[in-house]
Amino acid sequence: MRRYIFYCTGFILGCLVVLGLAGCKPALSPVVPVITAAPGTTRAATDTLPGATLAPSATSVPLAVKVNGLEINLAEYQSELALYQAARGTELAPEDKQRVLENLIDQALLAQAAQEKGFSVDEAMLQERIQQLTSGSVGDQALQTWLTTYRYDEQSFHQALTRSIAAAWMRDQIVAATPPAAEQVHVRQILLYTEERADEIYQQLEAGNDFGNLALKYDPLTGGDLGWFPRGYLPGKKLEEAAFSLQPEQYSAVIESPAGFHILQLLERDLQHPLSPDARLVLQTRSVVDWLVQRRSQSQIEIMVP
Repeated sequence: MRRYIFYCTGFILGCLVVLGLAGCKPALSPVVPVITAAPGTTRAATDTLPGATLAPSATSVPLAVKVNGLEINLAEYQSELALYQAARGTELAPEDKQRVLENLIDQALLAQAAQEKGFSVDEAMLQERIQQLTSGSVGDQALQTWLTTYRYDEQSFHQALTRSIAAAWMRDQIVAATPPAAEQVHVRQILLYTEERADEIYQQLEAGNDFGNLALKYDPLTGGDLGWFPRGYLPGKKLEEAAFSLQPEQYSAVIESPAGFHILQLLERDLQHPLSPDARLVLQTRSVVDWLVQRRSQSQIEIMVP
């Protein structure tokens, strides 16, 4: 589907993918990519906590965060900061540091939920994953060099990798629950960049001008066709509400968004239309985000870093 908006799905694009250890770039970060929950939910604390947790410890080492009793120490947080900085190649801004911390928290929440559902990472699974990481051109010595560079010892790396595997499993359970089809609408639009011009076009429609001809005038390539999309796909609630409230061939009033001023027309509606790969990815992403927001509301999260 052609879209005029972009959707961001998170800040780490690969999960434990070996990029090559010969250079200065990181390769083996144990952090699984998850979608960070909405800002403002970090310091949630309630009396009702999720049931099981992953190996909470009672050590006196400096901590970065504690998630339902699960401790993530300062050294691991600093290692992840170093990895992220090496990947970016620039100094980290405060929001980058917050993103790394949020990702660690999200990972812990997912891993705890995996344990509650009976998933556990045994030694054979852990060793298989390590073997995958060190196969090909990346050997044991390269792994040891990487561990030293980013200040992981064998125990801390195994702990982080175990949590990552469990988090990835739980994330995949949430993602797999997204159905292959959903109620969708097929919509086209006329997009203008000034309210005055949008009002003029709306008056032309009201006077009987054909929507398709006007749409082609402002978008000769696609005629303003936005394709099929489900609820939850568009970031703008006003646009989505307007699209799903229309009847076939009916057009909307002028709707303002950050992209400009829109007039939508509904072409078709289907109660069970197959999701495009792009739409399914968006819904899967939102499912994980919603899950994390809800999980945080039930969790006790203590942050020990500024």
